[in-house]
Amino acid sequence: MSHDAVNIEGIKREPVLMHKHAKFCIRFLNLLPARLASHDSTRGAIAFFAVCGLDVLKSLSLLSNQMQKDVIEWIYGGLVTSLEDGQQSCCGFQGSRCVNIISNDEQLQANAKCYQWGHLAMTYTGIGLLATLGDDLSRLDRKSIVDGVAAVQRPDGSFSASIDGSENDMRFVFCAAAICHMLDYWGNVDKEKMYQFIISCIRYDNGFSQYLEGEAHGGTSFCALAALELSGQLHRLDEDTKENIKRWLIFRQVNGFQGRPNKMVDTCYSFWIGAALRILGAFELTDYEENRAYLMETQDNIVGGFSKWPQSTTDPFHTYLGLCGLSFMNEPGLAEVKPSLNMSMRAYNHLKHLHAQWQAESTDDKFATKETPASKLNSDDKSTSDTSPLIKAQ
Repeated sequence: MSHDAVNIEGIKREPVLMHKHAKFCIRFLNLLPARLASHDSTRGAIAFFAVCGLDVLKSLSLLSNQMQKDVIEWIYGGLVTSLEDGQQSCCGFQGSRCVNIISNDEQLQANAKCYQWGHLAMTYTGIGLLATLGDDLSRLDRKSIVDGVAAVQRPDGSFSASIDGSENDMRFVFCAAAICHMLDYWGNVDKEKMYQFIISCIRYDNGFSQYLEGEAHGGTSFCALAALELSGQLHRLDEDTKENIKRWLIFRQVNGFQGRPNKMVDTCYSFWIGAALRILGAFELTDYEENRAYLMETQDNIVGGFSKWPQSTTDPFHTYLGLCGLSFMNEPGLAEVKPSLNMSMRAYNHLKHLHAQWQAESTDDKFATKETPASKLNSDDKSTSDTSPLIKAQ
């Protein structure tokens, strides 16, 4: 069902308050409320939702050039690059600088370094944020970062978040695939094992679970399908399997979308379910007007932003994913979103431009292989700022 077909003449549709949502996103780049104190270690993700929200709103220009540079420098300040001899690969981005201690005490620095390692989710959001702001990624050692991704792949094909250990499930399978796709290099990541893990998580009702024998879930189903697309393996699903997955996803619509059967509708699933259906080419089978009407119930008309449920507190996560859900329905004034990477098509096209540059430069690259001809994997080491004013601790 097309967006225009359900926009019946004479029915007044509540407007999306673009300017208020833009101001809401900017606010989170300058000041974090006390209620987000527990998210101190994931500030990179908060910045991702705020900046990418502005991008989908076509409002990045509201950030001054200096502010955009500050965001970029702040993100690079969380990059883990150096490795000691014999140390496991742990390169990637941290979620914040909370363990980056500035001191002349060598022992203190050595102790702090034991807690500095890349995190797959923070590396995904870090690279995505840099691409959104137009950075050329030249400061990234692409091989080292992907080595860090390969180091956290488990024998069953899944991934942990970090080298120190964590849950290993479909969330981090998606993050791993997104990182490798954005950097145009897969290195020692075993895509076959990854595929087998994903397939093993298809449940009896045709949704995907976080791990073997778990419950099918909307967010997990997006992660699985996006990982398959980003790794070039979506075609390996047979048509019957795809149709069954589509059916499970479409049945998640109540007015908005729920994440699991018999659960409440939630704003974020307008993205997770919507993006999964977009990947499968079946989003047009949903009811656009019912979905939009629910999202408008969660819009804050005073300060901007979207919440999880009507009359709940707004936050950058649901605001960004709500905007993406509206973009899928061709909401006027919003930018087009790349479903599998969860970023704007504008940012994705910038990445493709970088890929073309890397391909052109890869002729003499000792790391280039037949599987990854586009990879120029070593980059110059440049210093990053440790004093950016962005997102000061409250």
